[in-house]
Amino acid sequence: MLNISKNPLNTEVDLSKYKSAERIFDKRYYKYFNRFLFAFAVLGFIILFLPWTQNITGRGLVTTLTPDQRPQTIQSQIPGRIEKWYVREGDAVRKGDTIIKISEVKSDYFDPDLVQRTAQQRDAKALSVVSYQGKVKSQGVRIGALINEQSLKLEKAENKILQSILKVESDSIEVVAAETNIRIAQIKYVRADSLFQDGLTAQKRVEDARVKLQETEAKLISQKAKLLGSRNEVLNAKIEISRIKAEYADKISKAESEKFSAESSQFDTEAQVSKLNNQVSNYTIRNSLLYMTAPYDGFINKAIRGGIGQTFKEGEELVGIMPADIDLAVEMFVEPIDLPLVHKGEKVRVQFDGWPAIVFSGWPNVSYGTYGAEVVAVENFISSNGKFRVLLAPDETDHKWPKDIRAGSGAYTMALLEDVPIWFELWRQLNGFPPNYYQPQDGAKSKKK
Repeated sequence: MLNISKNPLNTEVDLSKYKSAERIFDKRYYKYFNRFLFAFAVLGFIILFLPWTQNITGRGLVTTLTPDQRPQTIQSQIPGRIEKWYVREGDAVRKGDTIIKISEVKSDYFDPDLVQRTAQQRDAKALSVVSYQGKVKSQGVRIGALINEQSLKLEKAENKILQSILKVESDSIEVVAAETNIRIAQIKYVRADSLFQDGLTAQKRVEDARVKLQETEAKLISQKAKLLGSRNEVLNAKIEISRIKAEYADKISKAESEKFSAESSQFDTEAQVSKLNNQVSNYTIRNSLLYMTAPYDGFINKAIRGGIGQTFKEGEELVGIMPADIDLAVEMFVEPIDLPLVHKGEKVRVQFDGWPAIVFSGWPNVSYGTYGAEVVAVENFISSNGKFRVLLAPDETDHKWPKDIRAGSGAYTMALLEDVPIWFELWRQLNGFPPNYYQPQDGAKSKKK
């Protein structure tokens, strides 16, 4: 009681008469209270030196360890119209089970026998290719025959040239012989005429010599004409060779042109056959896309496009599916200031939403309801929420995670750092300092640097 009044109450009223005042002013009561305060102070002082595990807390979500185990939606690769549903939401499906039957909405694919008709066109074009191949082959045979015929005729013409040359030589010899005979006939005629002038021979002998001379001259002229004819035959044989070469060059060129045209048509038809093969394959695959199947064993989450008769575009989401066999993980988000303190292989405690837990953030070993995890990946680029994403996998050395947790549920995470005294942690928290910076050593718990 404050003694600020000019009329003090304690001088006029005896407080010892009251039971509460008697207990307050009793020295024995002070004695027990002081002991309690002393014991509490000693206990508090001892607690200040107890170890405290620094940690980084954060919120996260349950996800899967690998991307192929995460929930996904099934899209159609082609536009279509929903004809029939084979599943309901929540149904378990096996890989390859039919989920939806769809139908075409493009008029180009309405024909139910489109694949067979296209295959028939392909087969017809393939027969055309065989025909063109036969034509190319026959033209090749024709070209070979023309070349052989040309060779034979050229050989015949060359032989004729040789014959003509030999005939020219023979006629030349005969001309020389005829010229010699003329000289002899002239000598005989001159001798006979001289003898006739001298009266030593008869006139008939002179006339016979003259006739012989004239016959020899006529024979010389005939032999010269024959020689010119032989030389003309040589020229004609050479001209024949040129004609044969020109004639067969034209025939062979024409046959080769027809062969090249057939080959061009063959290649063009082969290209059309290849294109039709591609169309047959595309139409066959497109027909298989009219039945949407499950990509793996899982559960149908949600029918995004329900009903019958609804149309959709290619790539539009139709139904959601969740894999049946998954490896659970937790993605947590840490502040950029805490990122240097998180390393792969470090231990993390996780509390799942919906599972009761008693958490002592500084003493993880005495916490109840938390599960062990290990850092397996740290994102290198900041997320859209301004934090860095860290992926946690179950700790194989700790007890297993609950089987009933589902991907997408929430989680509270505590990344365990160094062990420090409680007084140091209080001093750090009061000053707003970050946890101690450290680097892990040999994959075990890190030491303070």
